[in-house]
Amino acid sequence: MYCPLDCEYLQEARRHEKLPELKPDDVPHKDIEITEQFLHDNTELLLHACKTLFDAAMETHGVVDSDALGRIARDVSTLFSKDAIWDGGSGLGICRGRQAIYERFREPTLKFSWHYFVKPRIDVDGDRARGSWDILAPCTSRDDRLLWMAGTEEDEYVRQGGLWLHSSMKLRVIFMAPHDRGWAKR
Repeated sequence: MYCPLDCEYLQEARRHEKLPELKPDDVPHKDIEITEQFLHDNTELLLHACKTLFDAAMETHGVVDSDALGRIARDVSTLFSKDAIWDGGSGLGICRGRQAIYERFREPTLKFSWHYFVKPRIDVDGDRARGSWDILAPCTSRDDRLLWMAGTEEDEYVRQGGLWLHSSMKLRVIFMAPHDRGWAKR
């Protein structure tokens, strides 16, 4: 059984959780301080980074076993509001609601993909925010075709219970082209 991040019982359990002792000598980059304010100010970016790492793992065939993939898919789906929309366009489909997003993440559509998200634009307005990203991704299809994908991602976020969640993700593919021929017509 999995609890969404906004589950009151999970939040209460976390308040009583005993974390392992962190030894100063085990911490890399001791010169970099990550404050609560930094995390608060960059929540959208951190959520997006987690989602991007998850996407890469999902699209790398054999990176995790089926049970682990299910657990990861469940955890990542909690980064979306209960009524969120995940819109991958005509090639990847549309999912409505956290459960549908979970099911979509359980079934990777590519053997490999590495998303380079560039030119982030994030606008926060109270408990809502919008993010926009350009994407470049080398990909390997299920039938072993090597491809380049370029596009944009338009995200909407909502703050619920103190957490920033995706309320909408829309991928717009500009091109998906064979890596050896490129995207120009010959």
